[in-house]
Amino acid sequence: MSDVLVQSLKRVLLPVGLLLSVMVLLGVLVTRVFERTWPFTVEDAVNRELAADRTEGWNSVSLVFSTLASTQAIVLVTVIVAVVLRLVLHRWREPVFLCAAVSAQALIFLLTTMAIDRRRPAVEHMDASPPTSSFPSGHTSAAAALYVGIAVLLALRARSTPAKVAWWTLLVLVPVGVALTRLYRGMHHPSDVVASFLNGGICVLIMARAVLDRGVRWGREKLPAAGRRAEVPAA
Repeated sequence: MSDVLVQSLKRVLLPVGLLLSVMVLLGVLVTRVFERTWPFTVEDAVNRELAADRTEGWNSVSLVFSTLASTQAIVLVTVIVAVVLRLVLHRWREPVFLCAAVSAQALIFLLTTMAIDRRRPAVEHMDASPPTSSFPSGHTSAAAALYVGIAVLLALRARSTPAKVAWWTLLVLVPVGVALTRLYRGMHHPSDVVASFLNGGICVLIMARAVLDRGVRWGREKLPAAGRRAEVPAA
C-alpha cells in the first residue's frame, strides 16, 4: 500500500497539481498581465474575422466537430473505447490510462475556470454559453486528451512506421478541428484553445508515465518490462 501511495503522489497528484498551477498562472498572465500586449491584443480581431466569414456549409462542419467534443460525446467515446480495450487486451492498464487522462484534464479545466473568469469573445455565439469561463476551452482540452490518448495506444501497437504516422495524423486532426471550430463558432479566444492543448496533452503525458510505463513499481513487485515474462519464483 505504501508503494501505491508513493507512486500516486509522485506520478499523478504532484504532476497534476503542478499542471493546475501552470494553467492558472497562464490564465492570470493572459487575462490580467499581458492582456494589452501583442499577440493578445489581436485576439478580438481574429474572432471578428472568423465570425464575419461564416457560411452555411462551414457552420454545419463546425457543428460536427463541436459535437464530437461535447461532454456527452467525450464521456460516451471514452467509456466505449475503454471497454473495447479491456475486452481486446484483457488488462486494465490501457483503459485506466485513457480514463485517467480524460478525467485529469476535466478536473484541471474546471478548477482553472473557477480561478480565471474570462469573458467569451464579443461576437455572436453559435452555441449556448456554458457557465464556465472562456479560459481554457473544455471542448479542446477534452478532445486533446481523448483522441491523443487513443493515438498513443494505437501507435504503441502499430507494427510499422507508416501505420503509426497514419494513426497520429488521423486522430490529432480531431482536436485541431475542434479548436478551430470553437474559434469559428465564437466560443473562445485563440489563447483559450492553445492553453487547452497544453492541458490535454500534458495530462496524456502524465498518465502515460504513470500507467503505461511497465517499469513503474505500483505494488510489491516490479511490473515486467514490455515483451518479457515475469519470473516465477521456484517452489
